[in-house]
Amino acid sequence: MPERTSGLEGRPVRVAIVGTGAIAREAHLPAYRALGGEVEVVAAFDIDEAACRAFCSAGSVPYAYTDLGKLLAEQRPDLVSVCTPPAVHREQAVAALRAGAWVWCEKPPSRSLAEYAAMEAAEGGDGGPYAAIVFQHRFGSGAGHIRSLIARGAMGRPLVAHCQTTWYRGADYYRVPWRGNWAAEGGGPTMGHGIHQMDLLLDLLGPWSEVRAMTGRLVHDVETEDVSTALVRFESGALATVVNSVLSPQEVSRIRIDCERATVELTHLYQHSNDDWRITPAPDVALEELAAWRGMGENVPSSHLAQLRPLVADLRAGRRPRASGADGRTSLELAAALYKSAFTDTTVKAGEVGPGDPFHAAMNGGATGGGL
Repeated sequence: MPERTSGLEGRPVRVAIVGTGAIAREAHLPAYRALGGEVEVVAAFDIDEAACRAFCSAGSVPYAYTDLGKLLAEQRPDLVSVCTPPAVHREQAVAALRAGAWVWCEKPPSRSLAEYAAMEAAEGGDGGPYAAIVFQHRFGSGAGHIRSLIARGAMGRPLVAHCQTTWYRGADYYRVPWRGNWAAEGGGPTMGHGIHQMDLLLDLLGPWSEVRAMTGRLVHDVETEDVSTALVRFESGALATVVNSVLSPQEVSRIRIDCERATVELTHLYQHSNDDWRITPAPDVALEELAAWRGMGENVPSSHLAQLRPLVADLRAGRRPRASGADGRTSLELAAALYKSAFTDTTVKAGEVGPGDPFHAAMNGGATGGGL
């Protein structure tokens, strides 16, 4: 049985992949392979034995498991990718953390703030293990550059923002049993699709103070919403609109931030690079200053790999990674407040949805129809 040591010097990080579906095949495994000898994917888990064996065979992963506890005990991974449906994220992440492994969990991190709190409680003390959430849209050179410009006030105060995830999903999409119901998915496009852009918006603009929202089920025969809209006030005073939809034939993911001296726009779909960011200056901005704003450096697209590189470095150093703990909770807190506002027809303040609040335990507050 391999032993996990206190240090990782001189050996690769041992990785296990939990769930062998499309996101594991197309995003996680390629990202690990891109790191070369820095990591070693030693095992995979899936409740479907045939699917797990096929994944391992195609990806040259040595061991296939249908028992997660057995995998954790026998392989002793340092890092576990959780690539399963949201309903089992908490259970699997907690099991990995308690076994001493760090976790990299797909979004949404959990179905509720209560489940996320259980994941946080299973983390270690200083040095980890920690659970990071896959919020890759905030990583990459473009996002980092714009974050720096806003943080140091180079373009003036942020004033108005728009966060848009308008995608299209037909009836076939919802034939997957766990999609479109509260118990299995935790929410609709607010949780499963728009949470990426919402996370990026929060990463750029910082803490929010209040939200007023509406949700609707306009097309699909599902429990959850298929569209949501919200007005968000930030602690800085900036005002933002948020739109999440799976009803939009012209698909786009977009963020626009109007600052005092420039408008910043990001337009893409599932991944962005430097060229997807646009900065439009106010009339009095000098060309030299504009050129500096637009100089984003080497192009590093947002991707699983862009997040994985620093995550592995943090694991080796024993420091808390970005998108973990409180930093990984921010978009889930906004989603919970959005749902509470829509279901109760009220304005919801930051910090209002805490333990004891029904929307802390479930994004629909325990109901199935109100607010839609």
